[in-house]
Amino acid sequence: MNIRLLVILATGLVSSGIALTQQSGRGLGALEARFDHFDANKDGVLSGDELNGSPVLPKLDLDHDGRVTKQEALDALGKLKGAIAPDTTAPSAGENRTGVIFRALDKNGDARLSPEELTSGEIFDRLDLNKDGAVTLEESLKVIGATIPEKWLKRRNGAAESPAATPEQAASLQERPKQLKGSEQGVGRMIPDIALTDTMGTGVKLGDFQKNKALVIALFGTSCPVSLKLAPELARIEKEYGARNVGFLLVAPVAGEKPENISKFINGAGLTSAVVHDVDGVLAAALGATTTTEVFVLDAARTLVYRGAINDQYGLGYAKDAPSESYLRPALDAVLRSAAPVVTATTAPGCALDLRTTTSTSAPATPTWHREISRIVAGHCVECHRAEGLAPFSLETYADVIEHAGMIKKQVTRGAMPPWFAAKQPGEKESPWANDCSLDEKDKAALLAWLDSPRAEGDPKDAPVPHQWPSGWSIGQPDYIVQLPRPIHIKAEGTMPYQVVNTQTTLTEDKWVQAYEIMPTDRKVVHHVIVSVHPKGTQHVKDRDEGAGGYWAAYVPGNSKEIYPDGFARKLPAGSVVSFQIHYTPSGKATQDQLRMGLVFAKSPPRYMVQTTGLPRRALNIPPGDANHVEVETRTIPFDMNVMGFLAHLHLRGKSFKYEVVKPDGSTETLLDIPRYDFNWQLRYTLGQYRTLPRGTILKITAVYDNSAGNPANPDPTATVRWGQQTQDEMMIGYIEHFVPVGSGKVAAK
Repeated sequence: MNIRLLVILATGLVSSGIALTQQSGRGLGALEARFDHFDANKDGVLSGDELNGSPVLPKLDLDHDGRVTKQEALDALGKLKGAIAPDTTAPSAGENRTGVIFRALDKNGDARLSPEELTSGEIFDRLDLNKDGAVTLEESLKVIGATIPEKWLKRRNGAAESPAATPEQAASLQERPKQLKGSEQGVGRMIPDIALTDTMGTGVKLGDFQKNKALVIALFGTSCPVSLKLAPELARIEKEYGARNVGFLLVAPVAGEKPENISKFINGAGLTSAVVHDVDGVLAAALGATTTTEVFVLDAARTLVYRGAINDQYGLGYAKDAPSESYLRPALDAVLRSAAPVVTATTAPGCALDLRTTTSTSAPATPTWHREISRIVAGHCVECHRAEGLAPFSLETYADVIEHAGMIKKQVTRGAMPPWFAAKQPGEKESPWANDCSLDEKDKAALLAWLDSPRAEGDPKDAPVPHQWPSGWSIGQPDYIVQLPRPIHIKAEGTMPYQVVNTQTTLTEDKWVQAYEIMPTDRKVVHHVIVSVHPKGTQHVKDRDEGAGGYWAAYVPGNSKEIYPDGFARKLPAGSVVSFQIHYTPSGKATQDQLRMGLVFAKSPPRYMVQTTGLPRRALNIPPGDANHVEVETRTIPFDMNVMGFLAHLHLRGKSFKYEVVKPDGSTETLLDIPRYDFNWQLRYTLGQYRTLPRGTILKITAVYDNSAGNPANPDPTATVRWGQQTQDEMMIGYIEHFVPVGSGKVAAK
């Protein structure tokens, strides 16, 4: 093939293909636009006059069938990477030309690279000579020259900026706290009022701490090195939160502990609370304790609200100068304001306990509303089903639940409520998802059995402490609010085209955003919102493809906010323009909406910047009447991608969605399987432990569509369906939320 023609093609049709290979997939939009330019009949395939309209295009027809798909074009070009898709890990002469790489990264074609297009903060700051928030080719040539140094390419691809340790990179003999699904670990249940005796011979009952807002039961082992290291922090927490009406009970769960060693541990750490030597293991068994470093937080009604590690400073096989994640402190802060902790359970690396429990011969107590059922409902339903909540009715009281018992039974039985659609994988013992709100089998059985019984109310003294739900922002009072400059009028009936509204921010310095929440003024007409950020001086093109290349923030059914852990944040450059793309759905009554986005800034510069990359498949061609039409898209990941979570987006014909990794031997590993996709609940699936996908990993997304008359939501089963904006059209986007290390460039965050 003529090399000159390939170069022309590289800078035209597939210039963004280079960006996809070398960067993060965000150049795909430009490739699709160029392909669509040639694709006159919009069937996702180049053929006939379309194919022969250029001397280059027929050379991409690998199987010589007279047709070229986008994937076939990419495959053909990939075979010629020496000419158009250089391997930037080992560039040879002419492969790493500054101009070629610049154009590949310039996804919107404005001849300026924004911080989102050139993600390395260090490189961006060095190239942005006039400090106007954008990098031009002229600036790049002045700093780099005509050929990009190999070390810069490696740095841009993440080789020099990968995190110090990720779950896959950590040695197998090292163990740090791992986030768990709380309900699978007993969180939300009532702990019995066990009678104990402390080391001073005084009787102690858990009910004695009812006057406290919370009770911390802290286990320790006098010979456990991790327990010894955590003792000073436990003492600091005891002093600080003891003054805030939190009670503490210190428990030695190992029967063979010597009294003198217990006294030495307590006195040496400066701990002052009551100490119990749980010789018979009664308390540890009731709690389901696993290690000598585990802590348990109970509220005033003895409801277990958190269990796990104090923090992640120490574990098995490692120690850090300071913790990266704290767990006990945030849990106590939440309980003190009558809220649920964000993280409800973790593992607690320490010395494992060998607890032998006896099998009880007594029949289990019949569930009552106040003792068991109210806690199940509070933990899985009330966040939405409450006054001023998103759900259509409240389930806060016994009377509420009795009134809606029939609907509760139906929705729980069919798996529609609570809304959670990730399938468990074979052999999966614990849920990998941090935000898994599903009912475990034990709670589901208890709830349904109670609903089928006389529905005993029980003793009001056993009732849980009610949560205090915020009346406004659930993320707390924002540091900054971005609002639509004017209300949008929504008609009563029919459909509306997407509304794209730009809002100029007034920030004079870069900010790091640790939490955001999108709040419509009329929730019932807002289906979803995609938010993009355009740095100062860049051209903000209206995104007509629903954030197919990624997004900065999003509001979709089931997700209106996001709170990142300490050390993680999204960047909002000074003077940025925030673009809202809003899908309104008329509800039968004319109304208006002027939504707002609240932002909470990080208290210190983060270690990692959060990004979202979209993997779209635009070449959709769904035939009429097909109840199981399959579409597949694959991408090769061009750098080590540290994945935080996933979000799938289809429209009304969407039936299922799956993320997989294709291994070198051709086998696949499932990352997320949504066998029952629901357009009404587009949930974000957040990993409890981040997953690293190494550079070169092939990511595969698969969607199944039901375009038959058997799909009650299908707008028109007689239509051939392709990519389009409106709900009656279809889309296929796999969003991946991931993080990259923050560069050493000068940034401000307050």
